[in-house]
Amino acid sequence: MQHATEPEERAYLEEVKESITLAIRRVDDAVRQFSDELRQKKQYLHEHQSSLDDADMVAAEQSINRMAYTGEGAVARKRRLLKLLQSPYFGRVDFGARGQAAAPVYIGVHSFLDETQRRNLIYDWRAPISSLFYDFELGEASFTSPSGEVPGRIELKRQYKIRDGKMEFMLDSGVNIHDDVLQRELAKAADDKMKTIVATIQRDQNAVIRNETAPVMVIQGVAGSGKTSIALHRIAFLLYRFRDTIRAQDILIISPNKVFADYISNVLPELGEEHIPETGMEELAADLLGPQQPFQTFFEQVTSLLETHDAAFIERMQFKSSFEFLAQLNQYLLHIENNYFSVADLRVGRTVVPGVFIQQKFKAYHRVPLLKRFGQVANDVRAYVRDKADRKLTGGEKAAIGEGIPRMFRFNNVLDFYRDFYRWVGRPELLKFDHGRPLEYADVFALIYLRIRLEGLSGYEHVKHLLVDEMQDYTPVQYAVLSRLFHCRKTILGDVSQTVNPYSSSSAETIERVFPQAEVVKLYRSYRSTLEITAFAQRITPNPHIIPLERHGAAPAMRGFGSREEEVAAVRQLVADFAGSGNHSLGIICKTLRQARQLHQALQADDVHLLTADSTLFKEGAVITTAHLAKGLEFDAVVVPFASARNYQSEVDRSMLYVACTRAMHQLTLTYTGELTALLTAAG
Repeated sequence: MQHATEPEERAYLEEVKESITLAIRRVDDAVRQFSDELRQKKQYLHEHQSSLDDADMVAAEQSINRMAYTGEGAVARKRRLLKLLQSPYFGRVDFGARGQAAAPVYIGVHSFLDETQRRNLIYDWRAPISSLFYDFELGEASFTSPSGEVPGRIELKRQYKIRDGKMEFMLDSGVNIHDDVLQRELAKAADDKMKTIVATIQRDQNAVIRNETAPVMVIQGVAGSGKTSIALHRIAFLLYRFRDTIRAQDILIISPNKVFADYISNVLPELGEEHIPETGMEELAADLLGPQQPFQTFFEQVTSLLETHDAAFIERMQFKSSFEFLAQLNQYLLHIENNYFSVADLRVGRTVVPGVFIQQKFKAYHRVPLLKRFGQVANDVRAYVRDKADRKLTGGEKAAIGEGIPRMFRFNNVLDFYRDFYRWVGRPELLKFDHGRPLEYADVFALIYLRIRLEGLSGYEHVKHLLVDEMQDYTPVQYAVLSRLFHCRKTILGDVSQTVNPYSSSSAETIERVFPQAEVVKLYRSYRSTLEITAFAQRITPNPHIIPLERHGAAPAMRGFGSREEEVAAVRQLVADFAGSGNHSLGIICKTLRQARQLHQALQADDVHLLTADSTLFKEGAVITTAHLAKGLEFDAVVVPFASARNYQSEVDRSMLYVACTRAMHQLTLTYTGELTALLTAAG
């Protein structure tokens, strides 16, 4: 069946929509029937409550639950069908396996089987055959089906934009779908949330999404390479591929903040998957340390770095962010195992338990976390005394054994060990900790790591896939904690150029040292910004590997002012211009939260939202925030205020400036009072 012309394609679209409409009607009828039966069943149960025995009641309730569950399934199916009616498919390949004529394969967000014709009218983008669309041009091609490799030929490859059930355009692609559709999609204004990219997935991205074997996948992607989107599509693919063994609630996303979590929250539901649980590193830490141990957050750590230059603070942070630090912690654990258990004979009544026996038992439990061994050794000692004395032990004797064993160990408290570690490495000044004061953020995961090794911690066995975003902001010791808490497969992604704290960051290579089994994929093509914006950002942090997509726009504007008041007035004007520009989103990105708050107050505009570390929702329109909180987000237009030499000068400032500028898709404006930052002039 060849649909070579546009009129024929439009006629076919109408046929498909008709089939979907009939399917929606059938679902509606089924839902109505379920509702009626459910109502009758409940009515019957209500009227005959007194005459039914327990077994009948249980059976009736189970039947009601089953019907309600089936009804929910029908409602979910209707939701998917309604979405398909809006945009049934976006791609088509005419593929013929060897020796067979080519037949069209239409590809959409969901599959659709026409029950009347008993044939698949639309294939899910995650189905094995759909990979042809992403991986091949016209000519020889193949895909991997459950029964093996299927070689053949692609005779036609076509892409569509169907919105609200109407075909906006169709394109035949002898070349890759790459550019034309991608250009159209990227040139559009950004919506309020991250969108699905199923229609424009590129070949290198498809390989990452469909990788089923990597125990740990590390995606190092430049700004705007779509790495977060790819990771979410990868999760959707894995949920589809392993639907019998993994569900949405078995996956956990570790995201940098609540705003970002909200920003990405639409992607999986759009792909027909449920919301996935997410958490942040701080929430994980609070969960593991408990409420009695207050600590500084990552945001507070970066804020204090931006506001004051404290060399000792930086030194503490750098030391605790190194791979060597993790290695030293592991050496220290070995040292205490061999040297901190001062064993002596233990007298219980008239029985003497030899120290050698106690030492032997302690070593026998080498697989058990250190501080957890005492209870087991104490049980062995009690059994030893019972056998020797040939009698039951008194409560006092049992207690004496339970207390006597831990006393032979130098410390029994994880915090005492952590303090001792710095004495052991000969750097006690690197721990700044007083009771009642919050723990510095650089110490939080080191303390948790010691706690896992000394006491053992569990509770995350249910997680079957872990997704970690902004990988560059986590240290080796944080990865060591994740590796011990989550024994599942992992997808870890980020960009080393976008660290918000250069004194405490990890590269893909560092992460590989923690996860030697990791597969590392590097994405160099940047889709977000115009060529002009990408070239401008390169002046701040050069990356020779970045490959910008050929999409042009206005050159970034740098506007200098004589006073702060003039600069604020100019930003106010930029906000007013945005309102009539046709753009959907404007990010006003400051270096610190204090600056963002002051500017928000000075603008006094109701339609400009302030995003802080406590914000939980991403708002469409004009937003004022910090570079730290804007990470991972994108805006049609970005304004970077206060880009002066006084405000942007250190390496942390450079990171912030780079992140701020790379949020812009179409338009970038920097304003400053006095002298422009040397981070731009020196590179220019």
